[in-house]
Amino acid sequence: MDKIEYEKIYLAYKDNVIEEFQLSPDNYNDVEKYNSWKVDSAKSAEVVTDARYLRNLIIKILVCLVIDILLIIIWIKLDSIVIIPRDVISNRKLIGSLAKNDFKQKFAGSYLGTVWAFVQPIITVLVYWFVFEKALNVGTQSTKAGIGIPFVLWLIAGLVPWFFFSEVLSSGTNCLIEYNYLVKKVVFKISTLPVVKSISSLFVHMFFIVFTIILYSCYSYFPSLYTLQLLYYSFCMFVLSLGLIYAFSAIMVFFRDLSQIVNVLLQIGMWMTPIMWNMDAMANRIPGWAMTILKLNPMYYVVNGYRDALYNNMWFWERPGMTAYFWIFTIIVTIGGMAIFRKLQQHFADVL
Repeated sequence: MDKIEYEKIYLAYKDNVIEEFQLSPDNYNDVEKYNSWKVDSAKSAEVVTDARYLRNLIIKILVCLVIDILLIIIWIKLDSIVIIPRDVISNRKLIGSLAKNDFKQKFAGSYLGTVWAFVQPIITVLVYWFVFEKALNVGTQSTKAGIGIPFVLWLIAGLVPWFFFSEVLSSGTNCLIEYNYLVKKVVFKISTLPVVKSISSLFVHMFFIVFTIILYSCYSYFPSLYTLQLLYYSFCMFVLSLGLIYAFSAIMVFFRDLSQIVNVLLQIGMWMTPIMWNMDAMANRIPGWAMTILKLNPMYYVVNGYRDALYNNMWFWERPGMTAYFWIFTIIVTIGGMAIFRKLQQHFADVL
């Protein structure tokens, strides 16, 4: 056995490392051991395959159960769910005029007026770009195709959706307190106020989508059919944030500290979402369980979606698992938010 020389050939792939030994010509006595080792390796591979199949089966069963529970909740809460969308549709013209007025009132009295709504986010992008690309020398970021993309393009694709999401939650949480004079009016449909705040923030977001497309074009990343998905992902974010606003604004009437808590959570959420750090590049440094938790963040789906639309050239249906999870989560949040709003609505005027 001392004269036997083994040459190890490592065939590495994502989940397992297979060690295959190439025997020397003099090593005929160990052929049986070698064949036995290959059989054991094949059995191990079958066990791994069976475990993956079982895991995927359990996940599919759980998803089906969640969908069934969701349908039951929708059926039970159907009245509460239908009333609010009905009020929104019937008062759509009023919502539009209130949203325009709300957008103008944010910067009323300042010399530049509504220009500040666009200047502040642009300056924020420039500061982050200078700190990360120039000061810290981060450099280009790799796409899913392995192609390097300028850091400023990669960064703005994550910041633009987050600007909208954080602005909607910050302003929407206070919408009932800000418009308390309307809440006290019996004839006014107060369920429209969260929508007013969301649309008011949407004006700035639409501008930044156009700005982002122009910036990408300057770097020869021209719009394509994939770019149209920005409208889809904006809608995803709009529905998600609206559901959260209905819950937060209702609770805010009784618990005024919620506004500060939301701002703190937004700061944490910004760094928990891969906006200024590349999750693909950090995959080897972050444990698998932590990576799974990070992907449960619904804004991970939206931020990734913006990047898929702008330079990865991927359709949202190419991520069926993440798309299904996002919409299940969003529908639950929206239904829950509307139910909380309807439950507490009768006490708003008394408290305010």
